Amino acid sequence: MKKILMAALLLVTMIFTGCGGSDNAGSDGKLNVMLGSNVVSLDSAQATDSVSFEVIADCIDGLMQLDAEGKAIPALAENYAVSTDGKTYTFHLRDAKWANGDPVTANDFVFAWRRHCQKAEEYSYVMGNTVACVKNADAVIKGADPTTLGVAALDDKTFVVELDAPVPFFLSLMAFPTFYPVNEKFYNSVEAGSYGTSPETFLSNGAFMLTSYIPGTANIQLKKNDSYWNAAQVAVDAFQYQVVSSSDNALTSFKNGTLNVVNIGGNQVAHVKQDAELAKNLKTFSSGYLYYLSFNQDPKNHHAGALANVNLRLAISNAVDRESLVDNFVMNGAKATYTAVPVDFAPNAETGKFFAEDQKRFSDVVSFNVDKARQYLEAAKGELGTDSFALNLIYSNDGGSATKIVQAVKSQVEENLPGVTINLQPMPKAEYLSNVTSNSYDIALVDWTPDYNDPMTFLTLWTTEGCEIAEHWSNAAYDQIIAACTTGEFADDYSARWNALYDAEEILLRNAVIAPLYTDANAVLISPNVTGIEFHAAGIDRVFKNVKLQ
Repeated sequence: MKKILMAALLLVTMIFTGCGGSDNAGSDGKLNVMLGSNVVSLDSAQATDSVSFEVIADCIDGLMQLDAEGKAIPALAENYAVSTDGKTYTFHLRDAKWANGDPVTANDFVFAWRRHCQKAEEYSYVMGNTVACVKNADAVIKGADPTTLGVAALDDKTFVVELDAPVPFFLSLMAFPTFYPVNEKFYNSVEAGSYGTSPETFLSNGAFMLTSYIPGTANIQLKKNDSYWNAAQVAVDAFQYQVVSSSDNALTSFKNGTLNVVNIGGNQVAHVKQDAELAKNLKTFSSGYLYYLSFNQDPKNHHAGALANVNLRLAISNAVDRESLVDNFVMNGAKATYTAVPVDFAPNAETGKFFAEDQKRFSDVVSFNVDKARQYLEAAKGELGTDSFALNLIYSNDGGSATKIVQAVKSQVEENLPGVTINLQPMPKAEYLSNVTSNSYDIALVDWTPDYNDPMTFLTLWTTEGCEIAEHWSNAAYDQIIAACTTGEFADDYSARWNALYDAEEILLRNAVIAPLYTDANAVLISPNVTGIEFHAAGIDRVFKNVKLQ
């Protein structure tokens, strides 16, 4: 917690700086942007967090990019063709260069995709048959010869991808960093394990290039890449990220002009709305982030694996007042969520309705109902033969509203469920991610951002082979439905696939594998002379290549 003296100094600063300083931010051709946490990795085969993905996307283009409306449009692929069965994509590359002068070639994609599968890092699963369905990706991830992956460079400008099944959102996936190219010659020229750890070991082909970066530091500097194929459209000459973990500090930095793009939350949003001039700079966007409690069902976890009991998990889920969370603790426009897919996300191509539009669909098992929660708890006590449970809840304390959220969850659960104690365990982001991916936790506060605009970006997480957050839960019926929606009977039937995904979601929530909490929003202050930032609920959160500074 902040010392009282520091809080007082910040308050004085906020009172006397006003908001006029932000009007001139960026007038020198420089853009100054807040990051909520540190970059974890700039290696696209290792990155798993939205901050890392954003910085990678600043500097590297993929085959496709998303326009302001979130539609996939060509980037390095000048054009493409799709076979009649939807299982073969042929991309024809435009003339583009890496920052060292090398041409971008089809082999850069072949090398990168094979490397990602061969390394079998956490995000390699998106290549496989729960997401992109790249031919033989699952086999390569499990150790097969990477040359069997369904990718080929017919020549320097022709990249071909074969799929095991048609994927309706495949083109939008091509805008995601996991599918970006890597210059093989450059990669092999740097010391093993050092790729992406400094400007000297990272090579751009995108709008910007690194000029200053040390892993773990709070400042990242970029500059315009004059070798970029679309450099004429990039108006920002220099670009600096600054990690700011406090919403108070973010607001102060915006007011005094140090930063001209910041995210705020909680009390700061209320403060801004009360200031007519400052409020003109406030914009709110649905982020697509789903915040939820992940329950580790490993029988070896803390307290003798009590969370393997479904009634205990249901008790906790129904003891949480989600409306109170968003109204009194998040306070940035977030929406209480009772589904495994966030609200205002993934519209149905046939009806236009968002997948999670009906938030009462699973209200019999996901709600705020203290009486029902206590009934579940009594059942759990009887089944487990104990009247008390002490459970650890881990979370990243690197910024944002996480601390307030877990404190509220702890308070609500302990008040509504006699005998249940929640011990909060804050930790730095890197340590938190390590614990989550190694399943070293009881309960974790998780935020997951969608990689593409389809419910599958969430629902594949909980398959047996899903991703790094395993929860130690496996359900054959759930796996079967997801498989049918990817490579099976529903792959070619849009309506049947959509309905089947609801069936999978019901299995997930009736088993209380997670307790969904809320869909987050971005409350953003943007200097009035900065235009053209694109915000997306899926894929890359923010895109700066089309920013104009007036």
